[in-house]
Amino acid sequence: ENKAQVAYTQQVTRSRNIPLLSGSIVIEHKITLLNYSLENFQVSFTNMQPSTMSKVQTVPQMRASVRSAQREGVRAAAVRTSSRPAPSVQLRNSAVRSLGHRAAPKGLFSNRTAVSTYAVAVPAQPTTPETPEFDPSQEFSGLEGRALRNAMMEYPPKREILSKIPEECFKRDTAKSLFYAFLSTAMTAACGILGYMYIPMTLAWTPAWIAYAAVTGTVATGCWVVAHECGHGAFSDNKMIQDTVGYILHSLLLVPYFSWQRSHAVHHSRTNHMDEGETHVPSPASKDSSQVQYKIKDTIGEEAFVIVHAFINLVLGWPLYLLKGASGGPVRGNTNHFYPYAGATGRHALFPGQWAGKVWLSDIGIAAVLGGLAYWAYVAGPMTVMALYVGPYIFTNAWLVGYTWLQHTDVDVPHFDGDNWDWSKGTFMTIDRPYGALIDFLHHRIGSTHVAHHLNHQIPHYHALKATNAIKEAYPQFYLYDPTPIHKAVYRIAAKCIAVVQVGNMWVWRSKSQQTVAA
Repeated sequence: ENKAQVAYTQQVTRSRNIPLLSGSIVIEHKITLLNYSLENFQVSFTNMQPSTMSKVQTVPQMRASVRSAQREGVRAAAVRTSSRPAPSVQLRNSAVRSLGHRAAPKGLFSNRTAVSTYAVAVPAQPTTPETPEFDPSQEFSGLEGRALRNAMMEYPPKREILSKIPEECFKRDTAKSLFYAFLSTAMTAACGILGYMYIPMTLAWTPAWIAYAAVTGTVATGCWVVAHECGHGAFSDNKMIQDTVGYILHSLLLVPYFSWQRSHAVHHSRTNHMDEGETHVPSPASKDSSQVQYKIKDTIGEEAFVIVHAFINLVLGWPLYLLKGASGGPVRGNTNHFYPYAGATGRHALFPGQWAGKVWLSDIGIAAVLGGLAYWAYVAGPMTVMALYVGPYIFTNAWLVGYTWLQHTDVDVPHFDGDNWDWSKGTFMTIDRPYGALIDFLHHRIGSTHVAHHLNHQIPHYHALKATNAIKEAYPQFYLYDPTPIHKAVYRIAAKCIAVVQVGNMWVWRSKSQQTVAA
């Protein structure tokens, strides 16, 4: 946070940072003078001779020098020049882009005679907007607008972020990973055996079978998360063991392992990107499909709309995503996780190059499991398969879609497009939520440590809590945690996250159509 970025040309002879009091810095260089407000820093240059440098000892004195420079306006303080003129200086827009701006404001830079100067940079007070400055129609989650305010700030680069995570968090333990895979699989199998043994296969026991499906599907989600970890390369250093475990577990849950591995990697690389994101990419309010949703809500009321919206996402969302790329990035078109040539080609192809062969390999696993289920239904009857397998399968799918939905969506969590998006900002729009000790145990903390998981998906789940604590300590201003109970968060998101409108450099959710939004 105590860094000042300076655009300069080949005139610079040398530059070094010298830590002083209260995080202020001094940069020694030869440069054209300027006075410019850069994000949270007010950077001003003054002409202080080396002989007077020893006099600059305290922050108040440095700030006095800055104020003196500021009084002269944008062109900086007047300076005493050396006897020889400086060569011509041309500052291009590319130099200004490095400061986060598209073009150089006219009159900001001026060619002056080059002199040896000292630049004093003092962190200014952040100009973070408060909640009242948001559009009056803006709604808020338990984050209370933090994500919207953070979107206006400068985020640290990826390398710096990862350096804050302890090295031991990246170490994979094959034996430990195999233990968790066995534990989740054994618990799921136990639920199935108990259901088969003790619940009669009659219509009168339908409520019991629904309860069985909810419990078994919830437990089986732990298997899904383990396979998900395999797909990310966080399970083992042994790639053969890793892919074998992941392929078997995901195939048993009718997930095309390698196809999903690729699409999910794209999701991680373009989190909260309006065009290139993958899964739960919002629809602009201007689209006809969005207007239809608004009309449906107005017609049937909010409570009924929540049921419909949640059902579409949690029950139908997963198969629709696998078969036609529903909620995927618009640049990829209608993709298909079982047919690699569907959707866009070229740069935005979901399964480019060698990934096509891996899609076919995934299909073999799915075909084998479907064949086994068909034979089971032939031997034991369709109702047995429906009760013991299909019911829990639906709940497992609801959990996995729910996690992705809730960890990246809420009324005050924005999306970005074009140059307004970058990896750090998009990734830090991920939200951790309170799922409780039991769900954290069964699902290996996938929902309560999701921020760390998105910052580096190769962190094993048994190190995720330590990584999360490190991120919270290093970046408390960027880390997002919403304490809203899960059932209330689901209701709010299903009711209000319908479509997005562009506000400034971000896209924000609106629960009602035809709202006036100040850009």
